Amino acid sequence: MIAKSSYMTYYAKIFYKKIGVLMSKCPLCQNSSTPFYKDEFYECICCKGIFRPKEKLLDNEKEKQRYESHTNNSDDLGYQNFVAPITNSILNEYKKSNFGLDFGCGKDSPIIKVLRQNEYKIFEYDPYFFDDKKLLEQKYDYIACCEVIEHFYNPKKEFELLKSLLKEKSTLYLMTGIYRDNIDFSKWWYKNDLTHVFIYREKTFEWIKEEFGFKNMFIEKNFISFSNRKE
Repeated sequence: MIAKSSYMTYYAKIFYKKIGVLMSKCPLCQNSSTPFYKDEFYECICCKGIFRPKEKLLDNEKEKQRYESHTNNSDDLGYQNFVAPITNSILNEYKKSNFGLDFGCGKDSPIIKVLRQNEYKIFEYDPYFFDDKKLLEQKYDYIACCEVIEHFYNPKKEFELLKSLLKEKSTLYLMTGIYRDNIDFSKWWYKNDLTHVFIYREKTFEWIKEEFGFKNMFIEKNFISFSNRKE
């Protein structure tokens, strides 16, 4: 039996194809999309992710220049408070002996700062600033991704990687700007950063949970966690 959502996706494809607005494939679920905001963003008809088309993506050099311009300081208490939903969860749910990874940590991560101050074993990986591929050959009890997943050019590939790096009973902690229907997208500052190329709705995270086989999902404001641990 085909699920109701599958029927909806199937008929939506037929409808949009008939009226000639079927657009780019979603880089997360590989389904089709329709125009969402000007010619800058499209919306997936299946997972409801909102993404920039390929022709709007920055090249690697320009993307790195944008990240290098960031002036974040891990000693900044305001910055540490910003990432507290992740660091507090790790401190409460894991022990010092557990192994963690800050994926997409940037130049100076407050997550690394706070957890190492508490003698936690956490490693830092970033494709531009800490590109140690050996770290991607290990398994972790928890992974932190703060303001990272909106930068994924290929979110399907990146979530497959993240899932592969997690141990059987583990947690993936995320923070990102989540688009909700009460937000005026045209005035939403989050879309203005050209490196924000994939924007998530809560429905998108529900799709991720099912697709990648996570048992539990928790969302509060801009904090999301996926876990295979017992509640």
